Amino acid sequence: MSFHHQHLTCLVFLFLALCTPSFSLSFIFNAFKDLNSDNLTVNGAADITSNGILRLTNDTPRLIGHGFYPHPIPFKNPTTKKPLSFSTSFVFAMVPEYKRLGGHGLAFTIFPENGLAGAQPNQYLGLLNVSNNGKEFNHLFAIELDTVKDFEFSDINDNHVGININSMVSKISTKAGFYIDGNSTKQDVNLNGGNKIQAWVDYDALKPQLNVTISPSSEKPDTPILSVPMDLSLILQDFMYVGFSAATGKLASSHYIFGWSFNMSGKAQSFNLNNLPSVPGAKKNHKVFLIGVSVAALLSLAIIAIAGIVFVIKFFKNVEEIEEWELDVGPHRYSYKELKKATKGFRNDGLLGVGGFGSVYKGVLPNSRTLVAVKRISNKSQQGMRTFVSEISTIGRLRHRNLVQLLGWCRKKEDLMLVYDFMANGSLDKYIYDSPKLNLTWKQRFNIIKDVAHGLLYLHEEWEQTVLHRDIKAGNVLLDSELNGRLGDFGLAKLCEHGSNSSTTKVVGTLGYLAPELTRTGKPTTNSDVFAFGALLLEVVCGRRPTEPKALPEELILVDWVWDKWTTGAVLEVIDSRLKNEFDEMEALVVIKLGLICSSNAPSARPPMRQVIRYLEGEVSLPERLAPPSENGQRGSQGWEFEDYVHSYPSSSFLDKVSNWSAGVEDEYIDVEAGLTSPLSDLQQRGEESKFRSEVR
Repeated sequence: MSFHHQHLTCLVFLFLALCTPSFSLSFIFNAFKDLNSDNLTVNGAADITSNGILRLTNDTPRLIGHGFYPHPIPFKNPTTKKPLSFSTSFVFAMVPEYKRLGGHGLAFTIFPENGLAGAQPNQYLGLLNVSNNGKEFNHLFAIELDTVKDFEFSDINDNHVGININSMVSKISTKAGFYIDGNSTKQDVNLNGGNKIQAWVDYDALKPQLNVTISPSSEKPDTPILSVPMDLSLILQDFMYVGFSAATGKLASSHYIFGWSFNMSGKAQSFNLNNLPSVPGAKKNHKVFLIGVSVAALLSLAIIAIAGIVFVIKFFKNVEEIEEWELDVGPHRYSYKELKKATKGFRNDGLLGVGGFGSVYKGVLPNSRTLVAVKRISNKSQQGMRTFVSEISTIGRLRHRNLVQLLGWCRKKEDLMLVYDFMANGSLDKYIYDSPKLNLTWKQRFNIIKDVAHGLLYLHEEWEQTVLHRDIKAGNVLLDSELNGRLGDFGLAKLCEHGSNSSTTKVVGTLGYLAPELTRTGKPTTNSDVFAFGALLLEVVCGRRPTEPKALPEELILVDWVWDKWTTGAVLEVIDSRLKNEFDEMEALVVIKLGLICSSNAPSARPPMRQVIRYLEGEVSLPERLAPPSENGQRGSQGWEFEDYVHSYPSSSFLDKVSNWSAGVEDEYIDVEAGLTSPLSDLQQRGEESKFRSEVR
């Protein structure tokens, strides 16, 4: 719609509002056939199907779809500037790609514009983005029908109805359902069931009161599922747009609207569900489909010639077999063909990095044009499969703004691939060591530290289980396009129940970040993650690695050097010279002191991540007395007796590597994973930082 047309419409509505004591506006769409831009505005992935259904998204991951009434509607009395009442009813359905795994949901929304520019998919439902979420200037009102439990937004479950004001965190929400027999019995409704569901949203501006009701039938229940006092006077503007938004994430759902009515002067008209178009069929189960193809091919073998047999053999040689467990994991399963096309055949000019478990390639998904990073895991060792399964089973179900998002995966026979959000600025270590391509300011460094702390708190305390990362380091902190920090690489992660310890006794990780107690017990804990976080704090503020074999003897071990400077009152000398003395002195001292506390040899002396964040946010002061990190323990070159560490590994070849390292040889980077080592001379010649595992960028 042109600006002139839109402006004229506003003037007409304003004239009617001024001249009519009780201005009314209403419309009803019994399906959406024969509509044009004067009746409905769609954008993103949204379209109108041939049988008159507004389809907001299809079964493609990470899509956004919007459908809005094209004319702005007056939501305030032009004389008193008080909000007006409104009522709406609509019929929707969600058909997930996989029956038990939906994503992400849809929302009825009232917004100052009908474009929702800059909105993101996934948990943002195409409404907001990470930058404007929670901002008062949004003037957003939304009723979310959410099918994914996002811990970041404190969702109550993966099947709920919520009222959202300017934020993706609902003001109030409840499990989807409806009341029968008055309000005595509540019947659950599965939003992801692939069936038509009717919703009613009624706002009484005089009380003020907001009621939300849903039902899988044509009759409106007497009791709403949500009924709350709510004054929208600060949210509603003089003129606003009404419509729908939906989004998909790592998993996808088709989101449909079948009918829609809206009324500013009374109750919106309900719909007879039988008179609306039928729900399009759900996507067939992949396994059933493959079994059907297999049976058909086997029957064909009995009646075709030798040429047909050869063809069938070739077909089955290339088919992507799907096992039962693969249908139950969270992230989206990509086809090999799709990822091969996305990476242009895994060409070297798209190579982002190489590590011990494989290579990482930049790619563009052909359907959504989304930038991704594809980690192609080496299939030559059992460790590669362990890494693959570990990442899917942990990060695949995690959702937090400070974690690298796993979008999906692919397994074709022994070819294993993981697909992540593309991190435009790569890994943190590229910006704090040697000659970085960009000198991070102190503000950027401090924000990244806090980002990682929040991500680690989520892993330790806020998810349904405790996640032990076990490989926290600068190389595993990735930076997005806005230099926000995200913790990545969950190939060594372990899950355990809250309050319990991990059962593993295998020491894994990276030298310089390993807590000393690991060499004695082999059992990772949240405290051992905090130890590694302490090393990260010091390397970010100092701009150097935890160990520098070529440094002066007194500067060999970073934490020892920082402690010596602290005790002599010259601690500001450790701050990275690249900052050129442009930093917040109080913040820098907090980071240094906290890094030393987290680096304590005694696990009990290290603060939990919730306390770490309180220190970083300035909510509480750090302890006055700072005990030496080596207190209650004997420090060697790595904060414990190196001899004990060596004796825990009987492999002679590994002992040789350790001896070389302790003697100051830097041609190898050792990662303690069953005594594995990886030469890095080739990587260093190409300007890569010394690291063992691939870095997802």
